[in-house]
Amino acid sequence: MKNVAFLAGVACVLAGTMAAAQPQQPAGGAQGAQRQRPAPDPRSRGGGECANNPYNCLDTPNPLPKVDTVWLEEMTWMDVRDAMKDGKTTVIVSTGGIEPNGPWLALGKHNYVLRANCDAIARKLGNALCAPIIALVPEGSIEPKTGHMVSPGTLTMREETFRAVLTDVASSLHAHGFKNVIFIGDSGGNQAGQKAVAETLNAQWNGSTVVAHIPEYYDYASVGKAMAGRIKESEKGDGLHDDPIITLNMFITDPNSVRYEQRVKAGKATINGVSIADKAKNLENAKAIVEFRATQTAAAIQKAIANKGKAATAQ
Repeated sequence: MKNVAFLAGVACVLAGTMAAAQPQQPAGGAQGAQRQRPAPDPRSRGGGECANNPYNCLDTPNPLPKVDTVWLEEMTWMDVRDAMKDGKTTVIVSTGGIEPNGPWLALGKHNYVLRANCDAIARKLGNALCAPIIALVPEGSIEPKTGHMVSPGTLTMREETFRAVLTDVASSLHAHGFKNVIFIGDSGGNQAGQKAVAETLNAQWNGSTVVAHIPEYYDYASVGKAMAGRIKESEKGDGLHDDPIITLNMFITDPNSVRYEQRVKAGKATINGVSIADKAKNLENAKAIVEFRATQTAAAIQKAIANKGKAATAQ
């Protein structure tokens, strides 16, 4: 009997301890707790609550003047909101790469090129912005190493990952109300994935946001032909993953990306028989290259949008 009484006493103590540990419910129980939580304010933006600061409110005027940039990453949320109100409802999503490009050019070659070209294309269109450059793209398999992956420093992305990234970026822009999402790729391995994703999303969204892949952007043959009067390459060439057009297209963004100063000092400032030693001439030719590519691409984008996502030329 003593054991029974002892066990009963322990049970009472444990029950009391557990009851004390239970969180106290406000009056009205669980339903009362739910009533105490304020409903989300549909006017809240900018990462904070509208009730806590007016600069977190959807309709608060931007306290600063407009910024002279077309790059989303350089804008505030208020800058983007106001740009869209002003008609900038097209966004260019560009893809580059991290790959080997001979002894002179930085691995991020395509990304340096796109920094100049996307900016120029967006400004030429007048109603467009540039999403952050997608720097990682398919460059070959990892195991076994194929393609550019045999060279140190190359970073690759599986094709399915690449397409998923394109889909998520485009879907984010679609969710924010952008009317046109434009894919341009600065290397050959980018093209098929962009085309496939554009076709899939166009079918899903049925015109609410137009998605277009622009193959005309990656038309180096036409760029070379247009620049033939300015830039005369030797027939043999240097046999490198490099050429004067791409070198100058990088140079305008950052001369160090093509090791300009170092090459001049080492007597290596040529590519395919074309000298890049004259900085002023480089800038003149580079501007011509960017202008040609921007003009050609902007025209193709306008046609693709008018065609509801279909490119101006057969793909």
